[in-house]
Amino acid sequence: MNRMNIGALTATIALGVLSGVSGQASAQGVTAYEGARVIVGDGRVLDNTTLVVSGTKLIQVGGTAPGGATRVNLAGKTVMPMLLDTHVHLSTTREKLVTDLRQRAYFGVGAALSLGTDSWDTLDLRNKDNPGMARYFSAGKGISRTEGRPTIEINSVEEARKAVQTNAAAKVDIIKIWVDDRDGKVDKVLPSQYQAAIDEAHKLGLRTTAHIFNEEDGKRLIRAGIDAFAHSVRDKDIDDEMLGLYKSKPNLVVNPNLPDRGIKQDISWLKSSLPPAEYAKLEEANTDRPKQQAAYGIQARNLAKINAAGVKIVLGTDGNRAWGPHEEAADMVAAGMTPMQVIIAATKNAAEFLKMSDTGTLEAGKNADFIVLDADPLVDITNTRKINQVILRGSAVDRSKLPN
Repeated sequence: MNRMNIGALTATIALGVLSGVSGQASAQGVTAYEGARVIVGDGRVLDNTTLVVSGTKLIQVGGTAPGGATRVNLAGKTVMPMLLDTHVHLSTTREKLVTDLRQRAYFGVGAALSLGTDSWDTLDLRNKDNPGMARYFSAGKGISRTEGRPTIEINSVEEARKAVQTNAAAKVDIIKIWVDDRDGKVDKVLPSQYQAAIDEAHKLGLRTTAHIFNEEDGKRLIRAGIDAFAHSVRDKDIDDEMLGLYKSKPNLVVNPNLPDRGIKQDISWLKSSLPPAEYAKLEEANTDRPKQQAAYGIQARNLAKINAAGVKIVLGTDGNRAWGPHEEAADMVAAGMTPMQVIIAATKNAAEFLKMSDTGTLEAGKNADFIVLDADPLVDITNTRKINQVILRGSAVDRSKLPN
């Protein structure tokens, strides 16, 4: 962890100020957030630091506030980039989708990639900077066989290629492939079919990600050229061959997507945000479950192995819980990652995976997308939940109540 103070940044302040923003007159409409501990998102920590915002952008990190700027005292607070969720399944109607995206902004989540169960009718909202809403990315309709989801079901190599072409015509962000027989309950996409889908996607300039369960499927998919995994191996502890395959593909991205730990936890941090009935339902399910603990244990050990091996990891949650990234972050730390590693996975790495060059780290020229926290998540990762305010593209998100 590289800690820097204001003095160390003085020489670089000029790089953090965009042209035309200096002095009293030009500081009108500029806000300086002063005195916070700043987690940049790339491994650096800047103590007692000023973030200067103009419009939607960060124009300065470090140094002193420009004359005339509105000054906000954040002494004792920690600031970090907004979290980015690389695996969700958002609502398929426009009204509910908008609510999903507003709820994510409320919880400090700046973007979400919906993986393969979306409606074609909502894709016009994709990758838009709508006020108070997280940005929406989509895999359109994923490729499966008898998955029983709103996917494109295929039964041949030709149909696999056509499914990719259909998604490409809708300008999706990535191609999702299901390779899982759900304990023998469904037919999974066959190697010849996913090889064709991967080849067709790459031919059309698209990346591919796969839902997997078994290690053997994971090995075959890596050899077939898959770009990412939407889950890590879940049936067993990975062997040396699997670890070697992960390491042989330096651009491969893994979303471990850990399951519930199966232990009773303190979820009281959600009580003030959720409707009483919804909170009561969560609390009712909040019990110790040994079988679930075993499932988590397999995936936690696998995450620890690939993290130690330097595999690129991103955060993703599955399902549709707007607050899920805060839970996933804690699960990843419990699996052996450090809080800093998890924050990088949820910010810088996730932004790169989503091809969001304007966010993910707190640097001059990028969007002013950050969470102000009452406590330091590097000390305790659950402090990401202690949200004081959320700034999304330079504007404060309304956190008076959860959007519904």
